[in-house]
Amino acid sequence: MKKGIFILIFLMLSIGAIWYTSQGEEASGTTYRFVTVERGDLEAIVSSTGNIRAVIMVKVGTQVSGIIDEIFVDFNDRVRKGQVVAKIDTTLLMTAIQESRAGLQRARAQQVYSQSEYDRVEALFLKQFSTEVEMNRARYDLQMANSSFISAELNLQRSERNLSYATITSPIDGVVIERSVDVGQTVAASLSAPQLFLVANTLDKLQILASVDESDIGKIKDGMRVRFTVQAHDEAVFEAVVRQVRLQSTVQENVVTYTVVVDVDNSDGRLLPGMTATVDFLIETATDVTKVANAALRFRPTEEMMAAVRARFENQRTDGQEGNSSTRATSGQSGQRPGPGNASASLRPPGTGQGGPPGRNSAVLWYLDETGQPAMKRVRTGITDGTTTEIMGRDLEAGLDVIAGVSQVEAEGGFSNPFQNNQQQGRRRGGF
Repeated sequence: MKKGIFILIFLMLSIGAIWYTSQGEEASGTTYRFVTVERGDLEAIVSSTGNIRAVIMVKVGTQVSGIIDEIFVDFNDRVRKGQVVAKIDTTLLMTAIQESRAGLQRARAQQVYSQSEYDRVEALFLKQFSTEVEMNRARYDLQMANSSFISAELNLQRSERNLSYATITSPIDGVVIERSVDVGQTVAASLSAPQLFLVANTLDKLQILASVDESDIGKIKDGMRVRFTVQAHDEAVFEAVVRQVRLQSTVQENVVTYTVVVDVDNSDGRLLPGMTATVDFLIETATDVTKVANAALRFRPTEEMMAAVRARFENQRTDGQEGNSSTRATSGQSGQRPGPGNASASLRPPGTGQGGPPGRNSAVLWYLDETGQPAMKRVRTGITDGTTTEIMGRDLEAGLDVIAGVSQVEAEGGFSNPFQNNQQQGRRRGGF
């Protein structure tokens, strides 16, 4: 009985030792984070924001001061060109007309009197019964009377025109977007015409004035497709077209932006002026392409991964296996024979040495081969949407799991930060 207990204890201790040893081996290993190469559509976009507004908006004002006597339209009312929308009290304006007419009568009487005096003095002057001084004086009085008569006529015309301005009409066919006055309110047209109404020509055709940063404005072209969303319709995506890229820039807090005008079809009436739109300009699109997350293209291998690839490459060179298919698959070269002159070049991923966002150049993807060892595959990058990038290369198929991050597991059981390790290794390797 005791012998059986000792045997059971011995087996338990052996199992515990084996488990502890395996855990220690796992703790000293490396954990990879993978992303999968996929196929699908990809779009390169430039995002911006802007306000929706009518294509043509006219401010309806008044050129005369006075009290608003009547208002005939309200918000959202449709108006026609020439339609009366408001009237200003005309009491003072009628008084001004009467004064102008009285002034015109006085000027007319003075003109008649000056003309008769001029005729009388001229007749006497011809008979030498009047002096030249009297003749010049009569001529001067006549000219002044004629000028006063013309001025009085103009004053009457001005008063009558001001009376017509008291009847305010719509300058265009459209919709009243804003009404700024009420009956009984006094408006003063001293330096500029006060705004009474804001009329939009139509709400079936709207426009978005989007602000685009100077770094992206060169990508925006007339006729480019646009998608945008508004908060009022969260699930709806609207289509639009770029109509104009305005040349005038705006500087705010040392940031230079340009205004892009986008034409919007609002025949269904869901969009309203003043809404804030989140705009995506479709710079470039690609259909059914191979793509991968940008994290995989920015990944920088650890020293251990580089050492393993170099060791295997050197072993293959020693065994005389230069240029075979397995060497090309391991080194990621497609169509290039690695040799003594380009051994280091075959292990250097161009275009991603600084860990920045991938561009339209070559890059390297790291993955685990059939034996579970790190291997590299050289690819060319295409368009990107900011998170995913198009990739092209031989023997590149969807479903391949590539390395996007690595975590070193320490013997004490703690995990090191993969981003911090990559940064430190990048500094030690001088950028890679």
